[in-house]
Amino acid sequence: MPPALDHQEMLIVTGMSGAGRSTVANALEDLGWYVVDNLPPQMLVPLAELAQKAGDSLPRIAAVVDVRGGRLFADALDAFESLRDSIVMRVLFLDATDAALVRRFEQVRRPHPLQGDGTPLDGIAAERERMAELRSTSDIVIDTSELNIHQLTTIIAERFSTADTAGLMITVESFGYKYGLPADADLVADCRFLPNPFWIPALKTLNGQDADVREYVLAQEGAADFVANYAKAMEPVFAGFQRENKRHATIAIGCTGGKHRSVAVAEELAGLLRGFPGVVVNVKHRDLGRE
Repeated sequence: MPPALDHQEMLIVTGMSGAGRSTVANALEDLGWYVVDNLPPQMLVPLAELAQKAGDSLPRIAAVVDVRGGRLFADALDAFESLRDSIVMRVLFLDATDAALVRRFEQVRRPHPLQGDGTPLDGIAAERERMAELRSTSDIVIDTSELNIHQLTTIIAERFSTADTAGLMITVESFGYKYGLPADADLVADCRFLPNPFWIPALKTLNGQDADVREYVLAQEGAADFVANYAKAMEPVFAGFQRENKRHATIAIGCTGGKHRSVAVAEELAGLLRGFPGVVVNVKHRDLGRE
């Protein structure tokens, strides 16, 4: 296998069924990890080799490995140890009390993968026996018994995010009301209170990305205050989104046709929001060019 790359990392996510592996996998994906679920342990070495060949394209990989692999899971410890000398690797083990696990299986109305003809508690006992050695050798153990989905996601974000990981992805999207509201909008602002450049012959054929239109729109009474105050109002909103582990949000800015005012305001607002720490901002103009 090629020599280890300092910037590459593999995280093995394992543990008790019902302890939160799916939640952790989703949280890692939101943090930019490449996640492979229900991977047979025998595939870990080929996956690591692929990651090293890919270089910067796959710097962080998480593989979910658990008893769903059946007999293949018996080789998990050997597979983990074979990787430690060739790639930066950690094992995350998720655990919970028997009572918490039974309650979760009852809530989702699914059988434990090892219970067979027995009860969920029988399956949990069998799994604990299989997992005992793996748990004792894991790098990180998280007990999720008293954690809800949001709390577990927060813990994963705190442990596995990096300095360049965006806490929140924001899309500022302009639109025209006459074409309907964007279906994916989380927040909607209306800038139809501003004079419409459509009625000015020299500006009618231009759009909000053109300097003349943008300067005209933002020079109107109340325009600059509207954008600045809206951006300021987003500070507690974005902080709340991140506390609740909401990683993506769309702010829709509307005018009549989605060509002049909303485009100019969306561009200006996006520029201000890009100054917020931990936030990545993209701009989208849904209806530009429809007229």
